[in-house]
Amino acid sequence: MGTPFSQNKHLISRAGFGISILQIEDIKNKKSKTMVADLFKEYPFTEITYNTPDFIPIEYTDPKATADQKREAQKITQKQNVELNLNFLTQMTKSEDQLREKMAFFWHGHFATRVNNPKFNRQLLNVIRKNALGNFKELLFEVSKSPAMLQFLNNQQNKKDHPNENFAREVMELFTMGRGNYTENDIKELARAFTGWGYDKEGNFTERPKQHDTGAKTFLGKTGNFTGDDVLNIILEQKATAKFITAKIYKFFVNENPDQNNINKLSEELYTSNYDLKKLMQNIFSSSWFYDQKNVGNRIKSPTELIAGIIRILPMEIKNPENITVYQKLLGQMLLFPPNVAGWPSGKSWIDSSTLMLRLQIPQIWSGLRPMEYSAKEDDDIDMGMKSREALIKAFKNPNITIDWLAVEKTFKNKKPEDYLIQNTELINMKTVSQFSDQSLKMNIINLMSTPEYQLM
Repeated sequence: MGTPFSQNKHLISRAGFGISILQIEDIKNKKSKTMVADLFKEYPFTEITYNTPDFIPIEYTDPKATADQKREAQKITQKQNVELNLNFLTQMTKSEDQLREKMAFFWHGHFATRVNNPKFNRQLLNVIRKNALGNFKELLFEVSKSPAMLQFLNNQQNKKDHPNENFAREVMELFTMGRGNYTENDIKELARAFTGWGYDKEGNFTERPKQHDTGAKTFLGKTGNFTGDDVLNIILEQKATAKFITAKIYKFFVNENPDQNNINKLSEELYTSNYDLKKLMQNIFSSSWFYDQKNVGNRIKSPTELIAGIIRILPMEIKNPENITVYQKLLGQMLLFPPNVAGWPSGKSWIDSSTLMLRLQIPQIWSGLRPMEYSAKEDDDIDMGMKSREALIKAFKNPNITIDWLAVEKTFKNKKPEDYLIQNTELINMKTVSQFSDQSLKMNIINLMSTPEYQLM
């Protein structure tokens, strides 16, 4: 299990976005049980929003819109989505409620949507943050009725005479049960139950009775005149749902190679608790196996975890924060814009020759020791269609960061930085790290954060 210090370091890296410079003394001196209890403290919930007014001058689809009006609408839309992105990242880096934001980050990839409407993005983002540690049933119902999800998976077009199966298929395959636990006919019947679900011009969920199929439906072995609410409840009655959700959470927070015995026990507890997510996470972080050596330092940080972790450990002023989204794009994980409904990949998929080199050099670039020398690939979906390639390349620059190295040096005085920056210090060769250093604490830290070992959590 390791020492209390190593346990605390592992817990913070998995249950949050890495050690804050303000937590250095805590992880060294606090008992592990206290650290776990601290994770579940209740803090006031604050919604994330964008900074500009909640107003888009004209819809892109308005046939009367002029070219100038469309450009202005697109400009405002892009600005608001960037602000949402950065405000979400700010919560990850600065909020004391680290577990809520880490769970929200998990759900952001689980309930993946990609829509341009910033109001819809804001609504869904706050739904997953509000319910991140609550009840999975409530989370599933609210997400399923969000305009972002209904638009992304085409349920606005799901009508009784022309059922659309996109939403129904993904609800079972990706959001609840997983493949192999339903039939193609179940998808068709589920789609019929969701007919009429949509949203109005203000982005409010609405059921359209004239578009709903009121006929009898047979779904997962049950027959009735089911509504959308009915079929979601039937899905939650399946133990396969509890097992699928538990396994996905386990792979994200513990190990990508799951232990089936642990998952079977946890999923049974999740099911009998009526999908209490807080209880599930308490069970995980309080288990001795969570701290086993095989579960420590075995995960490659996602780009978001890497960026947030650097910002948390190095106190900094970011004068052009919008340029942080450039790094998100280059590393393959731009918040609010997952590649598809399955969300982002994980593990070794984060690493290729281009992204690894940039990941290793970010600490040096942000410290002003080297310039940004990267450009987007020719075949990239540039900024999810929000910028031209030329505009994105122009933005490839330092986000104008000033790091408070005096505070860093004060905090790490008489400490070994590698103990706090590297999950498994047995992997690191400190002679290699300091070989090209001037032996200053600043350079030692930058060199440590520029190693492959820093990429692991």
